[in-house]
Amino acid sequence: MKCLALGLALCSLFVSYSQEPNAPEFGQGLFNLMGKDSTWSAKIATRMQFLSSTTWTENSNGEYTDPDFNALIRRARLKFDGFVYSPKLSYKLELGLSNRDISGGSQYTSDAPRYILDAVVMWNFYENFELWVGQTKLPGNVERVISSGNLQLVDRSLLNGQFTLDRDMGIQLRHLTYLTDTFLVREIFSISQGEGRNVTTGNLGGHQYSGRLELLPFGEFKGGGDYSGSDLKREKSPKLMLAATYNLNINAVRTRGSQGTYMETDFGFHKTDINTLFLDAVFKYNGFSFMGEYAYRDAQDPFARNIDGSLTGEVVQVGHGLNLQTGYLFNSNWEISGRYTNVELDKNITGENLENQYTLGLSKYIVGHKLKVQTDISYLSVENGADALMYRLQLDVHF
Repeated sequence: MKCLALGLALCSLFVSYSQEPNAPEFGQGLFNLMGKDSTWSAKIATRMQFLSSTTWTENSNGEYTDPDFNALIRRARLKFDGFVYSPKLSYKLELGLSNRDISGGSQYTSDAPRYILDAVVMWNFYENFELWVGQTKLPGNVERVISSGNLQLVDRSLLNGQFTLDRDMGIQLRHLTYLTDTFLVREIFSISQGEGRNVTTGNLGGHQYSGRLELLPFGEFKGGGDYSGSDLKREKSPKLMLAATYNLNINAVRTRGSQGTYMETDFGFHKTDINTLFLDAVFKYNGFSFMGEYAYRDAQDPFARNIDGSLTGEVVQVGHGLNLQTGYLFNSNWEISGRYTNVELDKNITGENLENQYTLGLSKYIVGHKLKVQTDISYLSVENGADALMYRLQLDVHF
C-alpha cells in the first residue's frame, strides 16, 4: 500500500508541476508530461497480468491426479521513464506491486518487500556510447531481456527460470557500431554487485562481469522487434539477430550466481566462481518468428561445505539448457506458437533429472502487446520423475 500511495503521489506531483497534459492513446501511458522549460519529461504507465493455471501431475501408478487450480494477479507494475536536464540523460523507474513481484524479501533485503524492479539512469555521453547506472536487467539471455508484457507465450521458459542473470545493481556500458548501412553490431559490458536485486547487505561475495555481443546483419528490427515476442510489425524483409553473452560471477554465494538460495555454512558463505554462457538467435519475417537460446553454467567448486568438510546440501546448479520457440501471426492478429525446452543439470552435482517441456500456445492481439489474451498448454516430461500437464490462460492490459 505504501508503494501504491507513493506512485499515486508522484503522479499528482508530475501533473501539478507540468504543462497541462494531453491524454495519450491507449497503450501509450497514463500521462506523457513535459516540463514547462523542456528540461524534463515523464511517461507514467501501468500494466496488469491476470493468470489462471491448472496442473495435472502423474502419480506413482502412471495416472494423473486431480487438477490443481490457481488464479492470481501475476504481475502489476507501475513505470516511469523520461529524461532529466537533457534528452541524452534518461531514466527508468519500475515498481512491482503484486505479491509475485515483491516476493523474496529476506535478511539480505533488510526483511523488506522487493518493490523496486528497475531504477536506472542512462547517459548517452558520446555518439553511440551510453552509460547505465543503477539496478536493471543484466545483458543476459534474450528471453529475459524481453519485457514480461511483450512475451509470445504466457510466460518465459524453464531455461530462463534456471539460468537467467536477471537484475542486479551496477553499471553498464553500451555501444552501437554500423559495419555497413545495414549490418549493425551492439556491444554491452556490465559490472554489478553479484547478489541480485534489492540486496542491502552489500557485496557478500565478489562482483560479476557480463559481456554481450549482438550481430544484426540485415539491419534493425522494426520497433525494437528483436526484443519483443511475435512479429507484430510484420517485417517486410528477413531480420536476424545473433548474440552471445558471457558472465563471470567471482566468489558467488548463491546457487545460480546472482539468483537462487544463499550457500550458507557454519563459518559464513561458500564462495565459488560461476561461469554462464548464452547463445541466442532471433529471426522474423512477414508474421513468422523464431527464437533460439542455449545456456550453460559451471562452477569452480559447486559443493558448499562446512568447516569440517561436511556438505551443507546447497550446490551450484551446474548444467545446460536449450529453448526453441516459433510462431506465426495471421492477418486477423491471432497467433499460433510452439516451444520446446530442455534443461539438463549435472546429476552427479545436483541430483536433478532431465526435463523436457513441450508447449503449444494461442494468442489474440487486440491492441498489440498492450491488450491481449494468451493461452497455452504444456507437457513436462521428467526423467525418472513425475510428468505433468499444465493449462494456462492470461489477460494482459497495459495503460
